[in-house]
Amino acid sequence: MKRMLLATALALVGVVASAQSNFPTLFIQPTEDGFETYITAAMLKKKVPVTVVTKADGADLALKAADVEVQKETTGSKVVKCLFASCAGTEDKASTSVQLTKGDAVVWSYSVNKGRGAKNRQSMAEAIAEHLKGDYLKKQK
Repeated sequence: MKRMLLATALALVGVVASAQSNFPTLFIQPTEDGFETYITAAMLKKKVPVTVVTKADGADLALKAADVEVQKETTGSKVVKCLFASCAGTEDKASTSVQLTKGDAVVWSYSVNKGRGAKNRQSMAEAIAEHLKGDYLKKQK
């Protein structure tokens, strides 16, 4: 029984690997703040039809992300906003942008802004993955 399960698992791995070989290869350039790890995880979670590779050599596409910029809301400005308006929009915000290149040409670009500052890195990475999948890769088929 164990041998049959192992053979089935190995066959499934082979099917997944051969299916991914039809996908373009994508190199995600490292960032100083480690945001590329979130992007890689999001590509896998959102099933973006690319094979993420760890070396730039020979990759079909390269994705370059800017470091995540966090705009902190000060306590004083939060108090003033809550006193004279509503408390909505008083959380920290974060933003980043990415460029997808094929050779020397920029073929797609995207910018994302999220509330909750740096705590929202996963959400920003997933937005990048979803938009890459829908905006660029879907049109390439």
